[in-house]
Amino acid sequence: MSLRQNIKNVLNQEDLNFLLTNRVPRQALTVFLGWFSKIEQPLVRSASIGLWKFFSDLDLSEAKKTHFKSMHDCFTRELKDGARTVDNDPRVMSSPVDAIIGANGPIEGTQVFQAKGFPYTLEDLLGTDEDIEAWRNGSFVTLRLTSSMYHRFHAPYALLVDKVRYFSGDTWNVNSIALKRVEKLFCKNERAFISTRIQGGPCDSQRVALVPVAAILVASIRLHFLDVLFHLKYSGPQSIPCNTTFAKGQEMGWFQHGSTVIILAPKGFRLCEGLVQGTHVRMGQALLRCAE
Repeated sequence: MSLRQNIKNVLNQEDLNFLLTNRVPRQALTVFLGWFSKIEQPLVRSASIGLWKFFSDLDLSEAKKTHFKSMHDCFTRELKDGARTVDNDPRVMSSPVDAIIGANGPIEGTQVFQAKGFPYTLEDLLGTDEDIEAWRNGSFVTLRLTSSMYHRFHAPYALLVDKVRYFSGDTWNVNSIALKRVEKLFCKNERAFISTRIQGGPCDSQRVALVPVAAILVASIRLHFLDVLFHLKYSGPQSIPCNTTFAKGQEMGWFQHGSTVIILAPKGFRLCEGLVQGTHVRMGQALLRCAE
C-alpha cells in the first residue's frame, strides 16, 4: 500500500478524523485558510496545490484554466465549455453541483434528517420567521461537495430568486463522521437560504429552496446576483430581497472552497430512479423528478 493511502487511512479513522477536524479552533483555522489560499506567490501556490493533490483525488483536466494564480483560484475554477450537460426535461430538477448524495427523502411534516437518528426541522434550518408551508411534507436531498470537486453551483430549474437570508454560524466539518455525532449540525453552521420559484413548465411557480452550508476551512459563499460576500465577518443585512431570474443550468455562485447544498422541494418531487445515498452526481444531471 502506498504512503499516500496509508496516511489517508490513518486520517479517516473516525475518532482521529473528528478530533482533527472539529476539536480545533474551527473559525480561526477557516479565516486563516481563507487568507492563505489567496497568496499568489508561485512557490506557496504550487506547494499548496501539490499537497492538495496528494491528499485528494483532485482532477484539473476539465478546468478552463491550465494555470492558477493561487490555491483559491484553483478552488473556485470554472469548467471548460461543454464539460457538463444539463437535463432539460421540464419535469426534472437537475443537480446544481457536482456532489455526493447524502441524506434524502420525504420531509416528515417539517422534520428532515442529516443522518440516521439525527433529525432537524425546517424551522431550525431556515428560522422561525420563514414561511415553510411550501415544503411541509415535501422532499429534501443533501448534496455534499468534497474538497477536490468543482465548487460552483447552478440553477436546478429556470427560476426566480426572490430572497436570500444569511445565517452566521459555526464551521463544523460536514463529513459523514461529524453528521453522526453533532446534532442539528447544518443548523449550527454558517449558511444561506436562497428562496426561489420555478419559472415556466408543468411545475411553474412552485417554491424550491437552496441552502448552501459552509464548513471548517470552507466558509464564504459568493452569489452573482448580490454585491456582497457572505463570510464569518459579514455584518450586513441578514435578509435581502431579490428579483433575479436564472435559466436552467446557469451559474448562480460558488463556495469559496466547497461544502454542502441542501435542496428543499415541494410535494410531488422524488429522487430520480437509480440515485441513492452515496451516489456521485454531476452538475446538470437529473436529480429530482416532478410527479406526472
